[in-house]
Amino acid sequence: MDNRAGEMEVFVAAAELQSFSAAGRKLKLSPSAISKLVSRIEDRLGTRLLVRSTRIVTLTPEGEVYLDRARRILAEITETEQMVASGGKVVPRGLLRVNASLGFGERYLLPLIPEFLARYPEVELDISLTDGVIGLIEERTDIAVRSGSMSDSSLKARKLLESRRVVVASPAYLEAHGTPQMPQELAGHNCLSFNFRRSLNEWPFRDPGEEEVRRIPVSGNTTVNSGMAMRQLCIAGTGIARVGQFHVQADIDTGLLVPLLQDYNPGDIETIHAVYAGHEHLAARVRAFIDFLVGHVS
Repeated sequence: MDNRAGEMEVFVAAAELQSFSAAGRKLKLSPSAISKLVSRIEDRLGTRLLVRSTRIVTLTPEGEVYLDRARRILAEITETEQMVASGGKVVPRGLLRVNASLGFGERYLLPLIPEFLARYPEVELDISLTDGVIGLIEERTDIAVRSGSMSDSSLKARKLLESRRVVVASPAYLEAHGTPQMPQELAGHNCLSFNFRRSLNEWPFRDPGEEEVRRIPVSGNTTVNSGMAMRQLCIAGTGIARVGQFHVQADIDTGLLVPLLQDYNPGDIETIHAVYAGHEHLAARVRAFIDFLVGHVS
């Protein structure tokens, strides 16, 4: 009898654990049985999915594609059985991996987790906070919260919020170094910047009443890879920063940071999305989490 779902389960275990022995222990099969089942898939497809070595097994490009599809198919099988067993009602359950930036995670995501888990107690969350852009498939992530434009057309996105960018500094920094009144005066200040590849050492400004946006070169002695790190350095008086307003609005409200050059703000918007691998049958836990974020953050 053809048991391709069972073979997929074996392949997924071997690929995720990077070991036939570890997959065998998980599935209560011998390493040789795991190897034979994986070879059966490869023979049927006529292509290599896993590269074997004495220590680990790694995915080929074809193996990455097969792993992604196999996970989806197995998840749909599980969800279908659960739906039938529960009288036709889909209950979100299972492991959900979420990645978000440090700033969004601390400001929005983490405070919402208790309510989400109370609503969906059968979901198990695995949350990673990092400002680096990750590959969803490579990192086995279901949902990533990202800012900026979408460059990967294979992914789907739901908009969570829009935030203006703002130039800020601490009162202590301004007292020590003076308050710039025009964008050109930033040349005499320590302007903090991000070390992302997409970052430029130029900040956009628009003169009052003008349409044209001008880019002003800035420089400083510190670069960071995190919006939260930028915020903390700015509060400590290290220099002037240009960040998404959602990062620092609470600090502006309490006086820890002071907005600068507001008449020259070009009004550019930082858009934040919940990003996920798009396919026809989205797992209930993924859909529930995205809908929850949209409902609470937007």
